[in-house]
Amino acid sequence: MIAEVIVDVAAYPIDRPFDYAVPAEWESVMEPGLRVKVPFGPRKVVGYVTAIKMHSELDSGKIKPVLEIIDLEPVLSTELLALSKWMAAETIAYEIDALQVMLPAAMRAKYEKIMRVVKPELLDDSFREFLGNREQVSLKALQDAHLLNEVKKYSEQGIVQIDTAIQQKTKMKKVRMIHIPDTAHLESALEETHSNAKKQVELLQWLLLHPSKSMEASEIMNKSGVKANVLKALLDKQVIEQSQVEVYRELDAPKMRDSGKPEQLTDEQQSALSAIEQASDKKKQETFLLHGITGSGKTEVYLQAIDHVLKKGKEAIVLVPEISLTPQMTARFKGRFGELVAVLHSGLSSGEKYDEWRRIHRGEVKVAIGARSAVFAPFTNLGLLILDEEHESTYKQEESPRYHARDVAIWRADYHRCPVILGSATPSLESYARATKDVYTLLTLTKRAKQQALPEVQVVDMREELKTGNRSMFSVALADGIRQRLERKEQIVLLLNKRGFSSFVLCRDCGTVVECPNCDISLTYHRSSESLKCHYCGHEQPVPIECPECASEHIRFFGTGTQKAQEELYKLVPEARVIRMDVDTTSTKGAHERLLHDFGEGKADILLGTQMIAKGLDFPRITLVGVLAADTSLHLADFRAAEKTFQLLTQVSGRAGRDQLPGEVVIQTYDPEHYAIELSKTQEYVPFYELEMDRRRQLGYPPYYFVTVVQFSHEDVLKAADYAHKGTSFLMEQLSSESVIIGPTAAAISRLNNRYRYQCLVKYKQEPALVPVLQKLLKHYKTSWAKDGLVMSINREPTAIF
Repeated sequence: MIAEVIVDVAAYPIDRPFDYAVPAEWESVMEPGLRVKVPFGPRKVVGYVTAIKMHSELDSGKIKPVLEIIDLEPVLSTELLALSKWMAAETIAYEIDALQVMLPAAMRAKYEKIMRVVKPELLDDSFREFLGNREQVSLKALQDAHLLNEVKKYSEQGIVQIDTAIQQKTKMKKVRMIHIPDTAHLESALEETHSNAKKQVELLQWLLLHPSKSMEASEIMNKSGVKANVLKALLDKQVIEQSQVEVYRELDAPKMRDSGKPEQLTDEQQSALSAIEQASDKKKQETFLLHGITGSGKTEVYLQAIDHVLKKGKEAIVLVPEISLTPQMTARFKGRFGELVAVLHSGLSSGEKYDEWRRIHRGEVKVAIGARSAVFAPFTNLGLLILDEEHESTYKQEESPRYHARDVAIWRADYHRCPVILGSATPSLESYARATKDVYTLLTLTKRAKQQALPEVQVVDMREELKTGNRSMFSVALADGIRQRLERKEQIVLLLNKRGFSSFVLCRDCGTVVECPNCDISLTYHRSSESLKCHYCGHEQPVPIECPECASEHIRFFGTGTQKAQEELYKLVPEARVIRMDVDTTSTKGAHERLLHDFGEGKADILLGTQMIAKGLDFPRITLVGVLAADTSLHLADFRAAEKTFQLLTQVSGRAGRDQLPGEVVIQTYDPEHYAIELSKTQEYVPFYELEMDRRRQLGYPPYYFVTVVQFSHEDVLKAADYAHKGTSFLMEQLSSESVIIGPTAAAISRLNNRYRYQCLVKYKQEPALVPVLQKLLKHYKTSWAKDGLVMSINREPTAIF
């Protein structure tokens, strides 16, 4: 038997399966999806078995044997193995990268598989003899003793359990359980215990009053008030017994905000749900674009659609774009589906992620909620995949493999013949264009679920405010609105599309802006540490007292960040209780949940934050939303700038007036005539879509064209430019005249981490040769250019071109 193995070495010549001989005693155990240890040159490496065959084209004398089997059950299903091949080809990435992105980090750490006996009475005598007194033993020892076949059989029967013991952070969590005998045993132990051993007598009396077969040791000590030495005394006398029992790590559960009962649907919601249920019943892959205005009840449609597939014994994956949305979403889903829900997102520790992944892998849960990577949840009977806020750029991974979660979801839905729901109040132009061409099925919700009116939106021209002498960052209208809400004990959300205290430090004498020494970008001032930081490479330096160019003392901060906004807010309304949510305040574990929970409990009047607060928040007392700088994202060097601004303003406006109280929105801008700002006032998506599509057609941008960016970076600016020219010339020669190649040009951020960056852009409508040509270019780069210190990356359909 021959195993085809992809080895854990990311290098171009190695990006293919290698043949390894399977030792005869492992033939019945070996299957695709297992991890194995194999010899590779002078070292031993981990690899993934992708296929099994009986013959190899290689001379049998050259085929090395598999050294060790790491798993007994496949960690990757046949479906995920096929998906990794598709992803590697689609994103021009190594197959090993595609395989590893599907597993939690704990599975990539140093690990040891162990077998734990669950039902010792069902083992045969020879196996029991091998174990001796051991309750658990490593898989390696079992391989050496040629017992893998028996273990596999026992594992399938539930007699033993195979677990991964991971070094350092991610060991399985265990608790000490105390096993308590029946009442008669306790009573006789009490009679035999000397009255001087008062604490032992107390504990035995407590155990008699609280009969239980087993309890956690910590619980017994907390509730009975005895110390560990008393418990040990009873253990030594063998009155009670103890064992270590594996438990899953408890995730910080947000407060439940869902009654658990399905809500009455509106006619629009019901018709959307019926269409999804029909596709599900017909076992048909269909992609639905659920376009519903903010507050129209898209989440309730998701919940009832999931309920429908769960009743048929299937599973569902729900993706949310940002970690900050996960607590509220999780609360609603756990309220409805209880323990059937697993949560996967980057805010969990590696141990928690590993536990959640195992719960899915073992079939203990039916619904997985999480950010982008949750799309790889190892379900085997998927019935529905949902992407909430499908327009968000966070669904695209920006390092290899550069996949888009939407494409992966559609591929998996195709495999399982089930529907996909893409939900958004402001769909991406690409998705809406596909819906108008019947590639996706469009479902529309035009009314809010509780029939509330959309919030009243006021656009304030900040140029006029300046003319009247108002130099504050709050317009008169917004300041008045904040004071009124505070008097009425209502809540306010203020969005600032930035982070840090102040954008940059500028010398008023010579105009110098203090820049990062490694990147061509200005440093951001952070007041809390009195330092300047680069948000790209992490460089940090103290704030200069004088200009580094002309030595002038007239050097000061320009721009506005969340810290500055918070200070200004306290000057305006000193009595306000403010919660700030930005990258700095949410960097610690559980910070998102804690801050949002406090706001929901009414412990603050104002939630001030960056983009992370614009979406998904659903609090009944929010009646005012203020946007402090609507233009920030409007003038970026990005063809999607208008689309992103419209989406952000529409999303944040939708946080107001979601319950009984009417909502109001104040948008502050220096460009009130811009169509993205004008149309976000009335949340009119279709007119915006038509205007923006017209502009994209004239300029030849997506969705009229597909785009691929090839970027070249080197520490030497001349070499970076030279390789960029060589790469661009190669593409021009190889691709058809249908493709438009722009460049090479310096990237928008032309230097990052002391590397100079050049790029070229390929625009095309149909280019069958694209993938083979890019793979040729990649081969050329890997086999010769990389040796010279060049780094080249290929990004198909990037979310931003910088």
